[in-house]
Amino acid sequence: MNEASGVLRLQQLTDDALPRLLKRYGLQLQPTAHDEEIPGSFWGDEEAGLIDNRVYARADTPVHSILHESCHYICMDEQRRSALHTDAAGDYDEENAVCYLQIVLADDIPQLGRQRMFKDMDAWGYSFRLGSAQAWFEQDAEDARQWLQTHGLLIGQKPGYRLRTD
Repeated sequence: MNEASGVLRLQQLTDDALPRLLKRYGLQLQPTAHDEEIPGSFWGDEEAGLIDNRVYARADTPVHSILHESCHYICMDEQRRSALHTDAAGDYDEENAVCYLQIVLADDIPQLGRQRMFKDMDAWGYSFRLGSAQAWFEQDAEDARQWLQTHGLLIGQKPGYRLRTD
C-alpha cells in the first residue's frame, strides 16, 4: 500500500455519489476483490484501472485515483476512447485538464470535496510547479481550465457533464 495512507479510499465512501457521478459520463465503477490485481491499472498496486467505459477499483483504491482515471476517459477524444485499455495516453495539456477536472468533480462527492482533493493529491505525490495542487489550481491552471472550456467539459467554472466529442 502507498505511504499516503491518509487519503480517502473507496471503502470509506458511505453513499453512492461516486457511482452516480461516473454514470453521468457513461462510466461504470467495477469493484475488484481486495486480493486481486486491478484490471486496467497503469500504475498497479491500488491505483484505479480503466478499460473501455469501466473504472476498476478495489476497496483500498484512493478516490482521487478513480476520479483521475475517469477524467482521462472524459477528456480523451472518441477515437482513443473506443480503443481504451489501461493506458489513457494523451498529451501534456490533456493531463493538466484531467487534474483540473478531477478537482472540480471532487465537489460532487460530499465526503471528498475540493479541499480534501487538494490534500490527497499532495499526499499522493502529484507534482505541480507551485508546490501544491491548490496553488496550481488557483494560480497556474488557466491553460487547463481553458482547455476544458474549449472542449465543452467546463461551462464557466462548472462541469458540463459530457464527454469530449472532437
